Amino acid sequence: MTTITPTIDEPRPTAKPVLGAPAGRAELVTIRLFLIIPFLALLAVVPAVWGWGIGWADVAVGAGFYVVSALGITVGYHRYFTHGAFKANRALRVALAVAGGLAAQGSVITWVADHRRHHAFSDREGDPHSPWLFGTSAAALAKGFWHAHMGWLFGTDRTNVDRFAPDLAADADIRAVDRLFPLWVLISVGMPGVLVALITWSWWGLLTGFLWAGLARVAFLHHITWSVNSICHMVGDRPFASRDKSANFWPLAILSMGESWHNLHHADPTSARHGVRRGQLDISARVIWIFEKFGWARNVRWPDERRLARLTVAPTE
Repeated sequence: MTTITPTIDEPRPTAKPVLGAPAGRAELVTIRLFLIIPFLALLAVVPAVWGWGIGWADVAVGAGFYVVSALGITVGYHRYFTHGAFKANRALRVALAVAGGLAAQGSVITWVADHRRHHAFSDREGDPHSPWLFGTSAAALAKGFWHAHMGWLFGTDRTNVDRFAPDLAADADIRAVDRLFPLWVLISVGMPGVLVALITWSWWGLLTGFLWAGLARVAFLHHITWSVNSICHMVGDRPFASRDKSANFWPLAILSMGESWHNLHHADPTSARHGVRRGQLDISARVIWIFEKFGWARNVRWPDERRLARLTVAPTE
């Protein structure tokens, strides 16, 4: 068999660009409205109805949607689709994509592309949401915090899916879920009001369920997720060696379902567990463990003690 060796004169394949086509005006208006409206609802309903306008049904339905949509992001969009921390059967794969859509943080393919780009350029030029892109002065860090937390979402840059998420773009099931993202958002915002109305059998329940368990819950989860991008790259401890400023911030551990154990995640991105030390509660890892026990997940990348030892930063004198 003859081996053909390429010569230096032959063209080499060029890397696909980091960015895709910029967002259009209609897309930007839609995104900005949906970022702002739930937040304004959260600001409005707290002083308006606190103590009398919220009932147990609002809390219960809101908590249920919060857990499902948050796990859709942490277990689904993040640990499974972005990093391949485990393999899932088809039903679980589709369910995780739908659950992530209920968080209203973007369709699964674009979310994954953005996050893979974040890891490729973490805390340096090219990272879509690093708080360290503008310098280290107080003013620069304040600007960086805003940019990392939510400012980057108002920009026109769009991550190139062909470069960062071609595997998902080629999956027919995931493309179908991705196209239906507006439906998942509509269900996430509208269904809680319907459920509360049915539970309380009142029109008032429809309103409070929509405001509290719908809009306000979406806004709250938005800011928990965005805090991992901002706070967890600025404040906290860094026991593991990574190439960036990722840090652990324990106050967010429960609400973020374990995502705020962020330092180990950036040191070992494919690990299914982020909270690996005693007392580091990681709800997402426990859910993955349950999926594995039921046979829905396999080939789970659980932390390896020897690898953790190699990643641990030696204490300074």
